[in-house]
Amino acid sequence: MVLALAIETSCDDTAASVVDAQLHVHSSVIESSIDQHRAFGGVVPELAGRAHLTTIAPVVRRALLDAGLDPHAPAIDVIAVTSGPGLVGSLLIGLSAAKAYALAWDVPFVGVNHLEGHLFAPLLERPDLEWPIVTLLVSGGHSMIVLQHGPGQHEVLGETIDDAAGEAYDKVARWLGLAYPGGPEIDRLAATGTPGTLKLPVSMTGDDYDFSFSGLKTAVVRATEKNPEVAVADVAASFQAAVSEQLLRKLRRTLVANPALRAVALAGGVAANSALRRGVEELASEFGVVALLPSLSMCTDNAAMIAAAGLYRFAHNGPSDFALSARPNWALAEVS
Repeated sequence: MVLALAIETSCDDTAASVVDAQLHVHSSVIESSIDQHRAFGGVVPELAGRAHLTTIAPVVRRALLDAGLDPHAPAIDVIAVTSGPGLVGSLLIGLSAAKAYALAWDVPFVGVNHLEGHLFAPLLERPDLEWPIVTLLVSGGHSMIVLQHGPGQHEVLGETIDDAAGEAYDKVARWLGLAYPGGPEIDRLAATGTPGTLKLPVSMTGDDYDFSFSGLKTAVVRATEKNPEVAVADVAASFQAAVSEQLLRKLRRTLVANPALRAVALAGGVAANSALRRGVEELASEFGVVALLPSLSMCTDNAAMIAAAGLYRFAHNGPSDFALSARPNWALAEVS
């Protein structure tokens, strides 16, 4: 049985996981440093890097022990590690640790694109899924529609031209005086608000598949200044409805243009959003395809998805060179 140890440190979470070639997750450990960043209203790269330095060894040890492996000489076959995109300091810490473990245990390692990891997440929960599928990948740093013809075979159809959806959530939440991270706070408030109370525009209504959320963020600021009497819950519901409408409109266009699709998937941190999950389920039902909604633990950054992508890349591309460095701007379209 081929076993992979994966390490994920692209942002503020330190994660490690052990996964086998059949994509069975033997362990998955995530240590968050979000409490250190909450006071600043966002992730502070230097603080994230320091947190990784202190937590990475204990997190890897816990992942190995949870998988029933000897933490000093584990019977693993490959180490997968996120090498981009992400915060360069955080990436370098994960890469350095992966190389050190690879040398100490005399096993190969493979660098993994973090976004491709998100694309492999559905396979960890639905290994029998049928292709092709379309994935709406939405997070704090990225928003894109990806057509997947099979594992590791992906085509980016469209992406944000400015702010990502998650980034817009955090910025609007900060404007409204809500706690960080803003996505869950807005989602919670929106459940008690009325969508459409605040009139907000929906951008990018053309025939392409790209997104734009910067203008929506500005529209929220101007509209709330002009209408201060509108309740925060109604602002949250109106904003969330505008974001979801843009995302789902593009997703619908993808389903119409690709009738052979077998499933529609959500991925990334914003995949935990309740309105977006409902919208994807409704689209899947309308078009007669499977809705692949990740569990909440698979929405957040985790190392199990990095292991899944790493096992594929190791089998098809071989190990990475020890000269590999961090690629903070590594685009998904550049992965082959």
